[in-house]
This record gives sequence, structure tokens and C-alpha cells, in this order.
Amino acid sequence: MSSPDPGVVIIWTDAVRPSAPPAGTSMERPHGRHWRKLLQRAVLLGVPLGYLAVLLIGPLLAVLKGAFADGIGAFFSAVTSAHALHAFLITLAMSALAIVLNTLFGVAIAWTICRDKFPGRALLGGLVDLPFAVSPVVVGLMAMLLFGSHGWFGPWLKGAGFNVMFSWPAMALVTTFVSLPCVVREVTPVLEEIGVSEEEAARILGASRLQTFLRVVLPNIRWGIAYGVALTAARTLGEFGGVLLVSGGLAGKTETATLLIYRELEERHDTTAHAVAVILALASVLILVAMEFLKHRRDRDLRQAGSKS
Repeated sequence: MSSPDPGVVIIWTDAVRPSAPPAGTSMERPHGRHWRKLLQRAVLLGVPLGYLAVLLIGPLLAVLKGAFADGIGAFFSAVTSAHALHAFLITLAMSALAIVLNTLFGVAIAWTICRDKFPGRALLGGLVDLPFAVSPVVVGLMAMLLFGSHGWFGPWLKGAGFNVMFSWPAMALVTTFVSLPCVVREVTPVLEEIGVSEEEAARILGASRLQTFLRVVLPNIRWGIAYGVALTAARTLGEFGGVLLVSGGLAGKTETATLLIYRELEERHDTTAHAVAVILALASVLILVAMEFLKHRRDRDLRQAGSKS
């Protein structure tokens, strides 16, 4: 091939010059990308941690400061007073009663939902979650409409010498109702996961229905029940709205720990209110630790049941 101009020499080479970056882009140094990733990570961690600090850690520190504002002696005097000890006792009694009732009926309801086929089964499963959807104040109002002096059953019960409202039966009823789904919703997935093969094998071998439940089913759902019990305890210890309506808040009689905090704040006894709140917060932390342990055991049983099936 000849050059069109004899005075021009064309030199052919295989070297390729580096192309320019596409339009709209720029060359970025490695250390620039590194610092940008660090900044993104700091933002992603800092925002939720800051949110947690504002909503949880900050108020908790404020409660601790208020509880020990007058010294450790005033703190112990507040939490060991007659009214405080009685409030703690009432709170534990209501929580224990709710745990027993919800464990027995919760397991029975979960068993019915998982093992029996009947019309309205889905409706029953939805009604179980009703206490989570309804405000505790509304629950207390419904109890007053049913068992109050002018309610449906109140006059008849009062005539029989049984007083429900403004006493422990109404408090137990409301506390049990608001925590009903806790055990049911923890046992139901475990029963669904383990299936019925082991139960059918036990029945073929001659075991009765009760023996099958105690020796086959109960060992498989024990950690689910325990986790539901922990949830029930956490829910009942902090119950306030419904109990406030049905108990009357009588000091030394129908006053729970949360109602005591409310009354002490109303009377401007901040140290006592903060001290009782610290005890409830400590109980909640202990329950949270237990829940994490029980959750691990429950998940392990679920994985084992899944591998068997």
C-alpha cells in the first residue's frame, strides 16, 4: 500500500493508547473508596445505635439517676416499704396466675388448631391474636361492661356474694386475657413442625392419648412452652391500662407495681416511682436473658424436628 503523499511516512504500530474514561465517570483512587465505605458503615451503624440510645438507654439512665438521687438508703427504703412489697406481691401473683392459665389453655388451643380439623379453625386462629390487636384499656372497659355493677353479669354475681370488679378476680381476668397469645403462638409452629408420625407410632404401640402427649409430644414442645411462659411473664409484669380500670388502684389492696409507679408520680414522690421502675426494669432484663436462652433451645428443637420429618 502506497502513501498518497510521497513526503509523508506512515508508521504502523501495534501499541494501543489507553482510552479515556467514559463520559460521566471519573478516576477514583483506592483510598477514596475505602474512606467512603467507612463513612457508609459509620452511618449505617450510628443511626440505629443513636435511635436505640435516645429511646432506651437515655430513659433508662434517667430512671437510674432518679432512683438513686437521694442515695442508696432512700432507694432501699422505697422498694422495701409496705406498699411497694405488697405491689410486688400482687404483680407476681397476677403474673403467676396468668402463666398457669395461659400455659394450660394455650397448649390446648395450639393442639386444637394443629391437630383437629373443624369448621371455623381459621377463625379460632385469628381470635387468638385478638388480645394483641385490642388495647388493654379496651379490655378493661369490656370487663367493666360485663362484670360491673350495671353490667351483664355484675348484679347477678354481686347478689351471689361474689365481687369481681375492683378486686383480684378482675385483675387476673384482664392480665390473663392480654397475654393469652404468648404460649399459643410459640407452641403452634413447633407442633406443626414435628408432625404426627411419632404420635401415630405411639398409638400403634398401645399408648393412650394422655400417654402420647406426656411422653412424645410434651418433650418436643417443652422449650416452646418455656419461651411462651417467658413472654407471658414479660407481658404481665408491665400491664397497666386494663388493670388500672378494673382494680381501682387501692393502695395496699389492688395496687400492682405499675399502678404504684403511677400513683407515686401523681403524688410527686419521684424517688419511689423511679426505684420501683428500676426493679421492674431489672426483672425485664432477667426475663430477656432467659428468653434468648429459651429461644436458642426452641430453634434447635425445631431444626431437629425438621430433619426428622
